[in-house]
Amino acid sequence: MNIRFEGARPRQQGAALVVSLVLLLVVTVLGVASMRTTTLQERMAGNLRDSNLAFQAAEAALREGEGFLEQATIPPFTGADGLLQRQTDAGQASFWATFAWASNSREAPARDNTAETPRYVIEELPAVPGEGDSVAFGALPEVGFYRITARGVGGTTDAIVILQSTYRR
Repeated sequence: MNIRFEGARPRQQGAALVVSLVLLLVVTVLGVASMRTTTLQERMAGNLRDSNLAFQAAEAALREGEGFLEQATIPPFTGADGLLQRQTDAGQASFWATFAWASNSREAPARDNTAETPRYVIEELPAVPGEGDSVAFGALPEVGFYRITARGVGGTTDAIVILQSTYRR
């Protein structure tokens, strides 16, 4: 025989409270992890944009240098104003990392959203004698070679791209 007392409550164990707190903790951990992932992806996308801007700026400076060499006459290469004689270490990244870009280079047109104006340097490489003779013109003249080195900076000064091309004139 069960006897029920009026007003008596059954004893509660508190299981619902513990389960809901555990679920709340799991949801919080998932939310924090997804926010960290989102923040990391946003930073990676920003860095990729910076490096892409730097590459485009360097490419524009390289094309500007090639356009400079397409003139009918070019000034003498005296080692000033971005017109250099051959630099023996110019193929090394360390040479360009310490090069005085602000004082001894030529400016390309400014680019939107970049931290600095793109710049370029043209080196005069040793000339190569023309090969053979032409029936109509006689001996062929020497062929001039030039190395163009361009530096572009992205949206921040942390993203720097240096490109080189060799130009035959």
